[in-house]
Amino acid sequence: MAALIAQEGQDDAVRSEAIAHVGGLWASGLVELASDVRALEQGGRWAVLIPYDGEPTLARFSRWSSDRPACDVGEWNGVGEWSSSMDRDSYVDGVRAIQRNIEAGDVYQVNLCRVLSAECSGDPAALYSRIIADHRAPHQAMISIPECDHHVLSASPELFLLRHGSMLSTSPIKGTAAGPDLFRDKDTAENIMIVDLMRNDLAKVAQTGSVCVSGLLRTEEHPGLVHLVSDVECELDPVAGWPEILQATFPPGSVTGAPKSSAVRIIGEREPVSREVYCGAIGWIDMDQNQGSLAVAIRTFWIGGEVLKFGTGAGITWGSDPIGEWEETELKADRLVALASGDSV
Repeated sequence: MAALIAQEGQDDAVRSEAIAHVGGLWASGLVELASDVRALEQGGRWAVLIPYDGEPTLARFSRWSSDRPACDVGEWNGVGEWSSSMDRDSYVDGVRAIQRNIEAGDVYQVNLCRVLSAECSGDPAALYSRIIADHRAPHQAMISIPECDHHVLSASPELFLLRHGSMLSTSPIKGTAAGPDLFRDKDTAENIMIVDLMRNDLAKVAQTGSVCVSGLLRTEEHPGLVHLVSDVECELDPVAGWPEILQATFPPGSVTGAPKSSAVRIIGEREPVSREVYCGAIGWIDMDQNQGSLAVAIRTFWIGGEVLKFGTGAGITWGSDPIGEWEETELKADRLVALASGDSV
């Protein structure tokens, strides 16, 4: 990816095709497009997409506003038949294989994911409008860069990293149910495992002794389901910039497992296709204000060519019920897949 595609002051027609909505603000006027996180050190406010697999997309925009830019939005024409990278039997087999890894002492928890895909047509911005209207989420985001045939639409409920000056925090989600009275013992156990992992990740860039758990096992309600969420924060070491922060914490622990290195290896063995954008990070970084917020790229669509993709997964522990984990992946996908398909929710 070219490090620089447009300079401030060039014809707006070159830059107005790209648009982003992150952190509650709309961005237009694309100035720079980069794939190396060290480009952030140049300053400015950036829309940021870091795929689980693949190169980052870092887009620096000149205009940020709470008002949506005046531009034509076409129609969303819907999708064809959905396919899954793993059917129910394959997913259940994968859960059982991971439980054998746990029994062997290789790992404590692994997030097992599958990718849904369907042919699509229409304007991605129109699908995003539908998501904003019908599936509210705390970290809604869109990054649409036609020059790269790159369109990502997210209704993420999960904060990956929040930075205010020297303070850094994360709010991992582990534990999903259809209602607050339906959590399982397994949900609590996996959340605590990931809290411990995120404490260790933040400690790599934190001032000694500053890492703390500020919230544990609170319940958050989201469209169609509820989650268990915890909060971990620290004060950053003065020498830690975004390259060091991301090296220490990416990919997010909540969508990998514990220990992270073993979980990532097992994910590579058990998942038949690349996660691509799914389970990466999406959000914004303002280098001039020394602030930023990145969400975990879950409940997220991405479009390349005429194919729409959507990922869904579940955390697997020794206490997992394989059929129950498959049903959890269905629960997480149902509402948003219905929106993309043109169904009512």
